[in-house]
Amino acid sequence: MQTVDDRVESLAVAPQAERWNALERERDRLRLLLEVTESITSHHDADALLHDLAQRLPRIVPFDVVNIVLHDPVRNSMRLHALVAPEFNKTRPGLEFSMDETTSKVVWENQQPVMIEDVEAETGFPKLMAVLRENGVRSYCTVPLTTPLRRLGDMSFASAQKRTFSESEIAFLQQVARQVAVAVDNVLHEESAREAQQQLARERDRLRLVLEVNNAVVSHLNLDELFHAVSGCLRKVIQHDGSALMLFDEQSRRFRVHVLHFAENKSFIEEGIAAADCGTPGSIAINTRKPAVFNEQGLKELAAGSPIVQQLLAEGLKAFCAVPLIAHDRALGALNVGRRRDEPFAAIDVELLSEIAKQIAIAVENAQSYQELSELKDKLAKEKVYLEEEVRTEHNFGEVVGKSPALRRVLKEVETVAPTDSTVLIHGETGTGKELIARALHGLSSRRDRTFVKLNCAAIPTGLLESELFGHEKGAFTGAITQRIGRFELANGGTLFLDEVGDIPSELQPKLLRALQEQEFERLGSTRTVRVNVRLVAATNRDLAQMVSDGRFRNDLYYRLNVFPVILPPLRERPEDIPMLARHFTKQFARRMSRKIETIPTEVINALVRYSWPGNVREMQNVIERAVILSQNGRLQVDPASLPTADAPQELAGELEARERDAIEAALRVSRGRVSGPKGAAARLGLPHSTLEFRIKKLGIDKFQYKQKELV
Repeated sequence: MQTVDDRVESLAVAPQAERWNALERERDRLRLLLEVTESITSHHDADALLHDLAQRLPRIVPFDVVNIVLHDPVRNSMRLHALVAPEFNKTRPGLEFSMDETTSKVVWENQQPVMIEDVEAETGFPKLMAVLRENGVRSYCTVPLTTPLRRLGDMSFASAQKRTFSESEIAFLQQVARQVAVAVDNVLHEESAREAQQQLARERDRLRLVLEVNNAVVSHLNLDELFHAVSGCLRKVIQHDGSALMLFDEQSRRFRVHVLHFAENKSFIEEGIAAADCGTPGSIAINTRKPAVFNEQGLKELAAGSPIVQQLLAEGLKAFCAVPLIAHDRALGALNVGRRRDEPFAAIDVELLSEIAKQIAIAVENAQSYQELSELKDKLAKEKVYLEEEVRTEHNFGEVVGKSPALRRVLKEVETVAPTDSTVLIHGETGTGKELIARALHGLSSRRDRTFVKLNCAAIPTGLLESELFGHEKGAFTGAITQRIGRFELANGGTLFLDEVGDIPSELQPKLLRALQEQEFERLGSTRTVRVNVRLVAATNRDLAQMVSDGRFRNDLYYRLNVFPVILPPLRERPEDIPMLARHFTKQFARRMSRKIETIPTEVINALVRYSWPGNVREMQNVIERAVILSQNGRLQVDPASLPTADAPQELAGELEARERDAIEAALRVSRGRVSGPKGAAARLGLPHSTLEFRIKKLGIDKFQYKQKELV
């Protein structure tokens, strides 16, 4: 490659006129290089720099098209970033080629220019050549766009006329490209720095918002106050014109809408209760447990079946985002935000809203728990007295009904281990009477005069289970407004029965192990060690040994619990006890309901014995209770639908179903269609309201007709 001095020396031997012209060209080139340098120092924006170069280069560079192509390291492709070609407008910036489709790969790898004197005759790089031909390019030259620090891409020069590229022209183009490379690199660095600064600012605002929401969660137990505080935090970071919270009630399967903020509310979007599937973004987010993001067209499609969405559109909303509130695998509701500006919510906005929703979900769960605890404070104050009275008056060893060899074996084991203080682990299917055996262990032990305390580990939310076991101090967490003793303290001197012990979360298992081994623990929020003397009886319907193998249960805790295992047989393995259990439950429920049941027909006993009882004793108890309700004439009559494997006569099934229908309709008539409640049909029939609802649906009874009669 010739330097400037070499070219000046070579011109000394040329004819005078030719030397003069060459010197002028050299002067113009040097002046252009100087102008490029000035452009580099005066521009800090890529678009402004390239626009300036587009004005300068055509004066000295003999080409019709000049463009810059930068390498995308993520996609390993070449992307067109600048195009100087007023009359060649068929190609726009942003066009992307793979590395193998352009001359850029050769230039990138070899760092040498590539020249194509005749585009029409070129057979390589078909995609690039097609673009060049479409724009009327005949000659093409590409030089590296490289700084001393890194390779950026290439700079290309194209001409509408076929021409030959001289060595001096290529050398000059490379000099221009080196200058431009420095400029582009500087601008890219500045843009990267600005983007990094903006990203840091966004991250700072995001963390600040999450912190403010967290402080609001800690500071507010009242949901209305919490929602107001959260709405104020949201408006600082995410532009929106309206926000609302939709809470989901699992029991009623309905939603309650809480309007947090709405700029004008011309169509009067009001708070209230909505149906279980109201077709809103919020209900979609709750049902799918995923963020639901809609633009204006998506909202219009939803509006056809949702009056609430129609109101949103009437308010002028054009973008909407709803994120679910998930806590302990439960969908508590959804956080909704909408904006009138036709700008969809970006992924970063959805991510931030999801983070905030996690905090709100904790607050909602705590507030709901706080409300429940407040309603039960009188009962909690009397809990210990109630438990002591309950164990003395209602439960004893005599309630274990049966004389089968399998049951006698279990009772023998109970009699053997009861006088000791050893930990007992009761294995058995659901409904086999594990709690009854645990009470028998307590009743036969030296602790019989002290408290028997039970806790179903599967029925307590994970976040509250530690508090239930060990208690908490006032202020230990949101909702802890008073000190509360745990089940371990309540059972001091007595027996603690942990049912469904396999559901204890892994993070709580080490604390339980320590409490069992050392007989000491600390309440939540306290550093004072509490010492107790508790005998533990645990029960599970899971295979704990397999859970240990799978890594879902601590092996040291399992060995500590499994000191003396007691395995309860399912009811199907002791059919000899079924007639005795049937008579026992019949007598019990008949006395409670003031019914007179004198006999149990042999065919009913045979049907009960033949049935497999997947729900064990608990299922049999429910079947007999239903039978006592429906039986007449002093004879126990069992609904064949309750025993699908029993061969009850068809006419008996029809008669029992008719009697059941009559009894249910009579109760609905008196209660005017109300099922639950103290005056509902379920209470009048002595049935759980869920069982009566199931029977009403199964028999096809229209309970609403009785409500209509009341309105009339």
